[in-house]
Amino acid sequence: MLRHLESFRDRRVLITGGLGFIGSNLAHRLHGAGAQVTVYDCLEPRSGGNRYNLHGIGRGVRLLSGDIRDLEAVCEAVRGQDVVFHCAACTSHSNAMLEPMLDVDVNCKGTLHVLEAVRRHAPEAKLVHLGTSTQVGRMRRTPIDEDHPEYPLDIYSANKTASEKYVLIYGHAYGLRTTVVRLANVFGPRAHIRGPSLGFINYFIGLALQDRDLTIFGAGEQQRNVTYVDDAVEALLMAAAGERADGESLFATSDTHLTVAAIAAGIVRVIGAGRVRLVEWPSERRAIEFGDTQISNAKIRERLSWSPRHTFEEGLAQTRDYYRECLAHYLDVA
Repeated sequence: MLRHLESFRDRRVLITGGLGFIGSNLAHRLHGAGAQVTVYDCLEPRSGGNRYNLHGIGRGVRLLSGDIRDLEAVCEAVRGQDVVFHCAACTSHSNAMLEPMLDVDVNCKGTLHVLEAVRRHAPEAKLVHLGTSTQVGRMRRTPIDEDHPEYPLDIYSANKTASEKYVLIYGHAYGLRTTVVRLANVFGPRAHIRGPSLGFINYFIGLALQDRDLTIFGAGEQQRNVTYVDDAVEALLMAAAGERADGESLFATSDTHLTVAAIAAGIVRVIGAGRVRLVEWPSERRAIEFGDTQISNAKIRERLSWSPRHTFEEGLAQTRDYYRECLAHYLDVA
């Protein structure tokens, strides 16, 4: 077992949003490492939670039904925990523009609830918060790093910027052990694949698995970092396992920069189904499009010796194989 995983054996670990994409992959990894895992999730339909995501763990994980907007419930879940991974969030850029108050309630107030719960009831715990690359907005210099200015273009990204600052402020002001890990275009097993609002790569994978068209706005020439979920999970675990990431914000992204068109073509090729189709930009999507993104992972490499281990094609092949065994559980979700 890798050294950073050994540190979680018999540790009490809480994952907010643990029925979602990244949270559930964390749960599986931590359960395998011998941690005492508690998943806290409200199964909000628009946030991608899925009970099947814990399939295979059995009774090894404690599941709490709760909402991070409920401070009392969050406090009860946090009490006595050694590590908290804060994965719960509204993650749709488009939905946040339509329902900004809901996005504030979940991504800002909800994060403050988690922080207050840790401060009051688990001040020795390590808190790892999931950030996003879209906090930056349009790229002003290449590559983007943690010191790049932030001018987010949509409500979700602005609220994730604010929630990151809350996490770092609580760490500094109250002596809490906090880290933010910013992720970008994570794909892989256990993702929401039924609609585009929670990430275009996983949606494209879902379309290809159904042999449907993958529609690209414009020519699809904008570049993106892409990261396989196992690599993202390793970054989160390494950030939680030691002290070198305390008080820091870190980009955990792959070294691969692909255009949206190349991503779609790769998905069709590896899955062996689907077709790429170009369409005109919808005006509401063009308004929040941030163009090319090229991100440096130099800081997390230096601090934690983390590096991505999966190529885009390897991650796609593993994702294809996972969904082929259980696709109905991700297409027919109540």
